[in-house]
Amino acid sequence: MSQPSEQVQQRVDLTACDREPIHVVGSVQPHGFLLVLDPPSLTVVQASANAPAEAVVGIALDAVFPHLAAIVRRHLDDAGQQTGAAYLRTVTLTSDAARLTYEVAAHRVDGLVVLELEEVDAAATDLGLDVLTPRLRTFVERLHAARGVEELCQLVAEDIRAVTGLDRALVYRFDRDWHGTVLAEDGNGALPSYLDLRFPASDIPAQARELYRRNRMRIIPDAGYAPVPIRPAATPSGKPLDLSQSVLRSVSPVHVEYMRNMGTMASMSVSILIDGALWGLISCHNAEPKRVPLHARNACDVLTQIFALQLSARERGAQAEQRLALGQVQARLLGFMAEEDSFVDGLLNHPDDVIALVNAAGAAVVTADRCRLMGTTPDERDVRAMYDWLSARGDTDEVYGSEALSEAIPGAEAYADRASGLLAISISKKYASYILWFRPEVVRTVKWGGNPVKPAVPDPQGGPDRLHPRKSFEIWKETVQGRSLPWSVPEVEAAKDLRASVLGIVLRRAEELAAMSEELQRSNKELEAFSYSVSHDLRAPFRHIVGYSNLLKTREGQNLSEKGRHYVDTIIEAALSAGTLVDNLLTFSQMGRHALNKNSGEMNPLVDEVRRKVERDVAPGRAVRWEVGALGRVYADPFMLRLVIENLLSNAVKYTRDRPEAVIEIGRLPPQDGEAVFFVRDNGVGFDMAYVDKLFGVFQRLHRVEEFEGTGIGLANVRRIVERHGGRAWADGRLGEGATFTFTLPLREEAR
Repeated sequence: MSQPSEQVQQRVDLTACDREPIHVVGSVQPHGFLLVLDPPSLTVVQASANAPAEAVVGIALDAVFPHLAAIVRRHLDDAGQQTGAAYLRTVTLTSDAARLTYEVAAHRVDGLVVLELEEVDAAATDLGLDVLTPRLRTFVERLHAARGVEELCQLVAEDIRAVTGLDRALVYRFDRDWHGTVLAEDGNGALPSYLDLRFPASDIPAQARELYRRNRMRIIPDAGYAPVPIRPAATPSGKPLDLSQSVLRSVSPVHVEYMRNMGTMASMSVSILIDGALWGLISCHNAEPKRVPLHARNACDVLTQIFALQLSARERGAQAEQRLALGQVQARLLGFMAEEDSFVDGLLNHPDDVIALVNAAGAAVVTADRCRLMGTTPDERDVRAMYDWLSARGDTDEVYGSEALSEAIPGAEAYADRASGLLAISISKKYASYILWFRPEVVRTVKWGGNPVKPAVPDPQGGPDRLHPRKSFEIWKETVQGRSLPWSVPEVEAAKDLRASVLGIVLRRAEELAAMSEELQRSNKELEAFSYSVSHDLRAPFRHIVGYSNLLKTREGQNLSEKGRHYVDTIIEAALSAGTLVDNLLTFSQMGRHALNKNSGEMNPLVDEVRRKVERDVAPGRAVRWEVGALGRVYADPFMLRLVIENLLSNAVKYTRDRPEAVIEIGRLPPQDGEAVFFVRDNGVGFDMAYVDKLFGVFQRLHRVEEFEGTGIGLANVRRIVERHGGRAWADGRLGEGATFTFTLPLREEAR
């Protein structure tokens, strides 16, 4: 393969060649002459140097060639907004020098009429309509019978050469990098074969390709011609004449040198356009100078347009078949994704279809926290690197595709055998999430028509380096590595459609979740109202049970047996416990009904107040050591925050009762993500982290009620209050070693 230095040199040369203004060369080929006319008066404003002596600048065409002027006027009346050169008719002009027959073509440019008169070659092969029409009919019939693109190309090469009588006709196709490959060839042996050879994009630079797109036909009857200048050099507006649509336009000296190096002295090319884009060229050559008459060239133009229509139909048909096959795969995937709670599971459970969707060898679904691989892929570390690279690109492309990944991502050549090609779609509009498909490299040998690198040659006179075309067209082989098969248009479209389906599923799920959330909020409000009503109404009966049980115990106590008094004590204890439970339920139900009344205040005085209240319930003789750090200020509802602290400190006291010395620490950690972080730590009985998810649930207990009293609502209240403030609550513990309860509260903007 070419060395990097050669590639840099080639880029420099290409840039210079692409800047050559080949559409304003200021000269024409000598097999005809050119007149530039002012439309209203048909006054000659420019003329090629070989024009008849009578057609001088400043004279009206009516004064010298009235018959020709009448033809031009009829054309101007009928042409309307027609673009491109139009054949008018064949005329015979008698001048002081001679009587000659010309084929006349005209086109408009920059408000002027460019009239071109091409001398009729009496020695040219005469192919009239009676000969061309049957050939065209036969050509169309053969096109319909052709089995593939290569056979289509071969048919048009044969017919074009038969019509023109030139030595060789090539059908030349451009790839996406504008390198050209000869797909078909027909020749008589006078020139060497170029079939299957590849030619670099630099052979036909960008501005030349644009001219081929705008002007389908170009003819060079004699590569040894001397250019004929146009006088004056500028139009009346002071600009060089644009010859883009000219039939006689002189060509670049570099191209003439290129032809001579190829051993060809005459050439003709017809552009193959599909949907207005340049697909390729039919390029014809002759070893000796030869002129192709206008009617033969027009026939070639018609043949090529018919060929292009058939070619387009074949390619569209092949793409339609591929779209249909890929659409079936996509439909299956859509069904799989719809059946799962998460669309990702629908993809992961059917990896073969995911891979087949774009005819890849492997695929990956990558998000910020997970990377799932399917089929033949690079290592997860390398896929992660691709994900980071895609995320950092910062563009909004729905699809990214490459068949040479090593040219985009440094180090990608290390896994080229698994991923030289990458097709990626973003499956989230908010978060960086991608589905990636991979194709391995396809190592192949490319045959070039000569060394594709064309260095600039130093000027022996000391001037700037000049670009010369290659002098050798011998086969030059190159091994192409690090490239996969290209992604076809239907494959890219299938990836886009999958992305749209995924985003649609995600949106539908979001709408369903929103509806469920609304329903849940309504149910929660109803449940809160029910809980409040029930707990409120139950408080009085339980008080009555306790009150009457105490009366029974005091007034009728002497009449009760020991067992009876035990029964009464049990009733009182149960009623008190139930009353406490009802009170806690009432508090829990009020959490959602109570409006937050936030204000800023110091935490330490609040904790000290709660600590003194909790200490009143500590059994005499218990040793409790409180370690309270600097807690700072907090922005919260004081009443509800008091409940949080009270529940946490009460639990700490309760679950350390069997310790010789209970150590309870209250502290504050450094802020995290704009949140104040507080903790309560004790050295009590702790808990098993396997059950940590149950801690904050209503009525969830990790210890028997016989060991530690309680209703199982306190920590549920803690989490609910904290989350209503926009914070979080969690716990860490170890059996026999204690527990730490942590909660956060959002900081006010000025405190961050």
